[in-house]
Amino acid sequence: MERMTPLDDAFAAMDAAPDDAKLRLAWFDRLAASEMFLLLEDEAEGDRIRPKVFGVDGADLVVAFDREERLAAFAGDIAPFVGMSGRVMAGMLAEAGLGLAVNLGTAYETVLEGEAIGWLAGTLSQAPEAIEDRPDEILPPDGLPETLLTALDARLATTHGRASLAYLVATRHDDGRRGHLLAFVEAMDGYEGALAQLVGDALSFSGLEAGSLDVGFFRASDPMCATFAKVGLRFDLPQLADPIAPVAPGSDPDKPPRLR
Repeated sequence: MERMTPLDDAFAAMDAAPDDAKLRLAWFDRLAASEMFLLLEDEAEGDRIRPKVFGVDGADLVVAFDREERLAAFAGDIAPFVGMSGRVMAGMLAEAGLGLAVNLGTAYETVLEGEAIGWLAGTLSQAPEAIEDRPDEILPPDGLPETLLTALDARLATTHGRASLAYLVATRHDDGRRGHLLAFVEAMDGYEGALAQLVGDALSFSGLEAGSLDVGFFRASDPMCATFAKVGLRFDLPQLADPIAPVAPGSDPDKPPRLR
């Protein structure tokens, strides 16, 4: 029996409770965070790709899978494809006005027409606002929904060496404001925006109101890191032994592939 993927698990939960909006959001969140394999018409040319498009009931759809083996089974032979995050794919398809069939031919298949893809891309395009502010008091995290913690854990597992670790803490300011902060320690220069966006994506699909979770970047020598270590929820982030600059189309979220 084929082992279920995280996207399958999210689909099964959503399918079992079709009226639960949070479970639908959780599936979209998992889709955005997953590496997806998009079937192509022919091999990519540099950063340009041509997805294989199927006309179904007047809609133009492309097909993508969360396992290479599923794509090969659907294609029936060796077929050109490209891997990219669901987030990158959603933006690319929305711009082109294309719909998406996910895991077609499996028990977990889903079809997203243009309107759904546009909504997903729009939700993912909401960028966090940069501010210069430091809390006056650091406290243990409290009261955050499990959906957010699960989404954060999944997103942070995809950081690929862009930071050493992260702490989740509660904060209090002199003016009475309270909130939560996800503090990245030793983030790589130039990746702060991508890390903040990653947290913003998790927040968008969690049901927690925007602005309730701040993101900060700290060096290990910052005295605040000692406080984070005492009271915070620590996330140990995956590291790469030899970081390699991404070169394949779709592998760099700041340089999505272009359609041809």
